[in-house]
Amino acid sequence: MKHKATLIVIMAITLLASCSRNKTDETAKQVDTIPEIVMQIQKCSRLYTAEYKFHKIITHQDKKTIKASLFKTDMSFDIPMSQRKIAIPMDATVKAYIDFSNFSEKNITKYGNKIEVTLPDPRIIMTSSKIDHDGIKKDVSLIRSNFSDEELSNYEKQGRDQIIKSISQTDILERAKMNAANNIIPMIKLMGYNEKNIIISFRKGFNNNINNLIDKTTIEHEK
Repeated sequence: MKHKATLIVIMAITLLASCSRNKTDETAKQVDTIPEIVMQIQKCSRLYTAEYKFHKIITHQDKKTIKASLFKTDMSFDIPMSQRKIAIPMDATVKAYIDFSNFSEKNITKYGNKIEVTLPDPRIIMTSSKIDHDGIKKDVSLIRSNFSDEELSNYEKQGRDQIIKSISQTDILERAKMNAANNIIPMIKLMGYNEKNIIISFRKGFNNNINNLIDKTTIEHEK
């Protein structure tokens, strides 16, 4: 009977040691997964998380005028039948993305079993813009010259600028942040973390001022 009790005590100690070792191994495994998480997220490079399609009609009209001066008073007169009008259909694609090129272990914080990943600020870019040349409608007076390619190019630029200004009226940032979390969480779950312990956040001080997040230097134009 005494030997049996001793055996039970030994088994209990062995089991306790095993559980303690497994717990230590599990903790070590979670700590070791942080560099792996960084590596996997960096592989995303530029992660596109939201997309909007815009369709806009750019309109312009002008008239020929005559400028004159009478009794030191400047005047201008519209020349009859000299009006030009144009309506230009334009399509553009705007995307939100997150650039992970500078993502590092500094973006990851552990609180016990919880892990928080702070993502870089989303960026917004117009990836393409295209004029529907077949859909252009013009009304040009006989005494006026047709619209030049340079003028059409300027109108297209105006259209792009107007679309960029209208981005703030969309929910592209909220969609970008939500979709980013939906992409990152499954990666971290594969590392052994429970979804309820995964926190996806953005840096403190981040605001939703879209004008500060628009990438205006890498816009591609499709003619």
